[in-house]
Order: sequence, then structure tokens, then C-alpha cells
Amino acid sequence: MINAIIVDDEPLALDVLETYINQLSEINLVARCENALEANEVLKTKDVDLMFLDIQMPQLTGTDFLKTLTHPPLVIFTTAYANYAVEGFELNAIDYLLKPISLERFMKATNKAIAQVDLQNKDQASETAAAPEEDADFIFVKSDKRLVKIKFSDIVYVEGLKDYVIIRCPNNRVITLQTMKSLESKLPSDIFKRIHRSYIVNINQINAVMGNMIEVFEKGQAKHIPIGKNYREGLLEIINKNRL
Repeated sequence: MINAIIVDDEPLALDVLETYINQLSEINLVARCENALEANEVLKTKDVDLMFLDIQMPQLTGTDFLKTLTHPPLVIFTTAYANYAVEGFELNAIDYLLKPISLERFMKATNKAIAQVDLQNKDQASETAAAPEEDADFIFVKSDKRLVKIKFSDIVYVEGLKDYVIIRCPNNRVITLQTMKSLESKLPSDIFKRIHRSYIVNINQINAVMGNMIEVFEKGQAKHIPIGKNYREGLLEIINKNRL
């Protein structure tokens, strides 16, 4: 199943694409966004494989928005102007749909995306099969032109800041250029939990839970971290399993 979002400032265009997507069993519509800023927030919190992206939008065009993304999903551009086609393909778009979009042309573009995702999944499966059976208890991250080794047990929490993440340890911090989504996929899910769009916490480092906050210790001092409403239920499930 491919997770997709639509980004377009025209309600009719959103409706047409949503109708087409709902006719395909391989694609799951995650969100409809009316501008690039809304789409940016969705990409921070959702796993998105494919983005239908309008080019002519207020505030930030689709092409300019795509240039800001460090790890963009696959993109199919949609626009009423044919003269943007060259720029779209220069940005490695899967396809370029000219409005009004027919179902036939839509299906041709999405089939390209489905094939691309299938290929990526096969490559990832091959890498997993070739990996050693024993899981490592550390990770290497690039910071200040160095690869820094960090043990999972030393990570108190991770804080997201635009395209950077700050890995907080008891006595130091490591800043690296990548997204929260990317780092989260590399951390063991039995130890680390996303509790906010900007925070991932080491479950073993939680000292207390107080309403919509958790408490951890950083450099010997208590640090309070907010729990996002979309992540609260998942955190409480873990806490309740170990509650007296």
C-alpha cells in the first residue's frame, strides 16, 4: 500500500484527485493539503510515499517547496501550465499531469509510482537479508564532518529542528542533518517512542509522567518534554503495561 498526499490550492482539483485515488486499491490517501506549509507539517508526522503536487500555489510554489525537502517522497506534479514540465522533470518527478487530468493519464502516472515503490521495497528487502543477524546496540551519525558513534542506551531523547535533529545524551548533544522520520526508522522501536512531532524519547530514560508532559534528566537536571495529542495513546499503552 502506498501512502499519498495531495497538495493543491484549488478545491476542485483536490476533489478530482481524491476521487481517482479512491478507485485504486494500491494507494491510501493520507491527507489533502491546500498549500505547501500544510504539506510540510504532514510530511513531518506521516509516512508518505507519494505526493501529488500542484506547481502554481500562493506563498510557495510546488517546485520551490520540493527544493526545500531533504528527503522528499516520490512526486507527481499537477498544473494547468505546460511550460513547467522541464523544470518538473529536472527535479526528478515521477510524472507531470496537465489539468484537467483524465483518469487514464492519472493511472499511467500512478502506475509509474507504484512500480518505483515496489523496486525500492525490493532493494530494502535485499539489504535487510544481507545484514548481520545480531542487531547492533549503537548508531553512527554524521556531525561536524565526523561519524560519531552513539550507544542507544546513552540517548535520553531526540529533538527535531527543521532539517536537523539534536540527539541529547546525559552529558552532551550531537547535531546531525536529517529528518525525525529518517532517524526514527533507524532507532529500535522497543526502546524509543515518538511522543511529539518534535521529540523521540528513550522509554528507559523517562523518570515521570505528569499530565501532558514527561520528565527526563539531562546533564543532571530535570527536563520536561510535551506529549503531542496524536502520540499520547501510543505512549500510554507502553506505560500501562508496566504500571502497578
